[in-house]
Amino acid sequence: MKLDLIIKNANIITLDDQRPKAHSMGVWNEQIVGLDGDIEGLGAARTIDAGGATVTPGFYDVHNHMAAFGQQLQEIDASGFTSCQELYDAVAGAVSRSPEEEWITGSGYDQTMLGGHPERTKLDNAARGRKVVFIHRTSHMLVASSPVFEAVGAMLTSYPVAAGGFIERDDGGRPTGLVAEQAMAPFRDLRKPFGEAALVSALGLANDRYVAEGLTSVTEAGIGASPIVGSSPVEFAAYQRGHDSGRIRVRTQLMVAMENFHSLVAAPTDGYNLGLDLGIRTGLGNGKLSVGPVKIFTDGALMSRTASMTENFCGHDHAGIMQFGFEELRDLAVQAHRGGWQLAVHAIGDHAVDIALDVIDAASRSLKREDPRHRIEHASVVRPDQLERFVRLGVIPSPQGRFVYEIGDGVAEVIGADRLPWTYRHKSFLDAGLTVPGSSDRPVVKGAPLLAMQAMAERMTVSGKQFSKHEAVSAFEALKSYTVHSAYASREEDIKGRLMPRFLADFVILDQDPTAVPVASIGSTNVVGTFVGGKAEYDPSGLMG
Repeated sequence: MKLDLIIKNANIITLDDQRPKAHSMGVWNEQIVGLDGDIEGLGAARTIDAGGATVTPGFYDVHNHMAAFGQQLQEIDASGFTSCQELYDAVAGAVSRSPEEEWITGSGYDQTMLGGHPERTKLDNAARGRKVVFIHRTSHMLVASSPVFEAVGAMLTSYPVAAGGFIERDDGGRPTGLVAEQAMAPFRDLRKPFGEAALVSALGLANDRYVAEGLTSVTEAGIGASPIVGSSPVEFAAYQRGHDSGRIRVRTQLMVAMENFHSLVAAPTDGYNLGLDLGIRTGLGNGKLSVGPVKIFTDGALMSRTASMTENFCGHDHAGIMQFGFEELRDLAVQAHRGGWQLAVHAIGDHAVDIALDVIDAASRSLKREDPRHRIEHASVVRPDQLERFVRLGVIPSPQGRFVYEIGDGVAEVIGADRLPWTYRHKSFLDAGLTVPGSSDRPVVKGAPLLAMQAMAERMTVSGKQFSKHEAVSAFEALKSYTVHSAYASREEDIKGRLMPRFLADFVILDQDPTAVPVASIGSTNVVGTFVGGKAEYDPSGLMG
């Protein structure tokens, strides 16, 4: 038997408890066929001498926004701006470079870095009549220029604001430019739907970054019609074309935003009447592209103070907002669960986590299903009393380790010292016996898995402050999050997350062992090669010749 590929002289971290380390690995027909002695005496079409480099399973980000990130790569990136004036200057520069453009768009701004939110009138001065929209780094707020407000009709104080959203106005009733949550829908809809070709281009740009960072699988956290996520009602087609054309080469699972569910005519014995046409549900697809959970929204975000808390934010007289009522969320969750869907419920504040647990409990009680693996996305503020409910209900928390580093300072300011120990948990989830997958919520923060692994182990903010150090995990546990645990959370643990026979040959070659170097050096580990199904999708040094 002649294999397709052999990796030799490597430090292979398999994540297989029965055989945790190996030095050689064989690949045939996109799968791993053996390690070390299993492949002794076999030849291969190609052999890579790793020269002692480290090989791990490919990284799996179970919550990112691939289309949004690809689009961000083509517009003004405000994530590094430290003043509003810098943002206004960027808008003026874009107008000078492309005077014929009607729209100036950007994303990633952080009001805590800028000293406040950009203002509508100052955007007008910079844009000279153009439509301007900048999406906040959380994707739960935006700021816009006057022509955008006029196009929506929101300059008028009588403009109806959707429940679960708000438009900020000054004392005279004039909009300041800030729009949040459900109120964003008509503003974002001015540019939607994005065309399929444009989406494929954006997805391809995102893919190229992903494979360079060692990602072999990702989950897009919301496609279709939605005021917060999603780019087009027919967005699945763009992902399919992206894979067909080779522009997307990472394995991709797609969450469907809850707004896309609608009434169905099903037999009474089926037990549900809400979902997607044809009875499509979680699991449809193949090894390259598949349907994941339904994405259900409860609240907003901590940085925008729209997360739903049980007590007020520090220095404010409110505790955030819920985007939907409990009954609506419960009924949708029950219908989705009965229809065979995995639930992925966005919940950030501790009150929203209560609601998420309640709707998952109601769904599970409505119909006993074997191992549904429902998830709570973010699970950012979790009180001690809520941990037991996670365990009892079998809920998978899906936090983002990089949040601690990039936005931890701002979050600590708005939630206060008393709630800080409950925020961005990791170790306490593991200690309770829960699975904790790895994810980024990119483009909210940088999405490179190795940077996130460092943050998981270090628990330090960008200013150098410790952030709930008791929640730190080892580098090995951080690696497990982005491999074994991500595969389990996505119901793919029988083919992904480990390097062992009959598993997919998705792996990454690194210039150092991230589990053996000092914690502060994990993020500086270089990706030497990324392989999907045994094929080199990122090979900057020519490993494959």
